[in-house]
Amino acid sequence: SSFPRFSQLGFDYKGNIKNLLPRIRDLGVLYEKKLLDATDNVNTQRGILFSGGILAAAAGFCYGRDINAGLGDIFDTVAALTEGIVKDELVSAGLERCRDLTCGEILFVKYGTTGIRGEVEKGFPSVAGKGIPAIKEAVSYGTKLNDCLVHALISLMTVVEDTTILWRKDPETLATVKERALEIIDSGSVFTVSGRNKIRKTNDDFIREGISPGGAADLLSITL
Repeated sequence: SSFPRFSQLGFDYKGNIKNLLPRIRDLGVLYEKKLLDATDNVNTQRGILFSGGILAAAAGFCYGRDINAGLGDIFDTVAALTEGIVKDELVSAGLERCRDLTCGEILFVKYGTTGIRGEVEKGFPSVAGKGIPAIKEAVSYGTKLNDCLVHALISLMTVVEDTTILWRKDPETLATVKERALEIIDSGSVFTVSGRNKIRKTNDDFIREGISPGGAADLLSITL
């Protein structure tokens, strides 16, 4: 029930776009509490609540002003309402001196990775550049839905600085994941026997090694 609320918030908002993010955060805190209550304090879905809430609010903001607003308008609005979030919350926040950092903040201090903040501030470039084109490509071939999603996920995995992988593993593992995803795409992805065989082997390998591309999965949800 959260995303319609975020969308309505954006739709009803009449002020400067720069002041919309704090209102989104206030609503996000409310639903984060509901989320953690429902999951017994497991924060697995926190990333999609953040990114999906921002996307929904941006869509509402656009449609409140132009019912014919397109994806480009929505992504531009996402970038506008989150402008400065990386600088304010990561670069200039003095995180090295702070305690009780979030996973994203710890990874920024450790590796300089901006995570989902960097993605939203740029207007979801991974979604616009990889996720949506992959979905459209698969649909154009008459591919069944699950395979469309697999193809989009793998396409996202070629570029996403996946903080779930970084948190559980390391930059070397993330680099390997990107390489494996590129190999799958180069082999034809879900559209060829070779590509599908590589997908199955990669899936088995990742399960065995405990590799979970959770950041790419969140952006697959945004792609949808």
